[in-house]
Amino acid sequence: MEPTHEIEPVIDRVLRGDAEAFMGVIRLYGLPIRSYLASQLHHLDQVDDLAQEVFVAAFQRLSSFRRGENFGAWLRGIARHKLYNHFRSSSRRDGALERFQQEVVEVVGPRLEEATAQDHSDQIERLLHCIGLLPEKMRRVVRAGLEDQKPAALAEALATSVGAIYNLHYRANGLLRDCMKKEAL
Repeated sequence: MEPTHEIEPVIDRVLRGDAEAFMGVIRLYGLPIRSYLASQLHHLDQVDDLAQEVFVAAFQRLSSFRRGENFGAWLRGIARHKLYNHFRSSSRRDGALERFQQEVVEVVGPRLEEATAQDHSDQIERLLHCIGLLPEKMRRVVRAGLEDQKPAALAEALATSVGAIYNLHYRANGLLRDCMKKEAL
C-alpha cells in the first residue's frame, strides 16, 4: 500500500474535478479493502458490493479526509461503518423472514396437521416406527435427508466418505421399504 504522502497528489486531482483520478485510489486500495471485507463476511459474494459502497462513500467524502493521516485507515473506517450497516440490515431482514415463517406456521400449521392426521397418520406412524428400527448411522442419514443436510457435511460429521453416506442412504431406503411392506400386512 502506498504511503499517505503519495496518495495526496491523487486526492488533490480528484478534488479539483478529475474524477478519473479516483481510479488510482481504487487501484492502490482495492485489494486491501476487499481483503478486509472478506475477512469479516460469511458470504464472499457480498465483498464486491460492499467494496463498491466503500469507494463510492470515500469519493463522496474525500474532502473530509484530513491531510497527514493514514488514508488506508480512513478507508477501513468507512469499510467498518459499511459492514456495521450491512450486518444491521441483514439482521433486520433475517428477523422479518423468521417472523413471516412463524406467522405462516401459525396460520397454515393446524390445517396441515389436520390434513396429515386424517390422510396419512397410520403411514407416518409406521414410517417413524421403521426409522426407529434402523441402526444409528442410518437413522442419522435419514434425518439428514429430511433436514436437507448436504452429504458432504454429514460425511464430515460422521467421519466417513460421501460415498459411504450414499451407500448408507441406499441401504436405509431398502430397509425402510421392506419394513413398511411388513408393517402394512
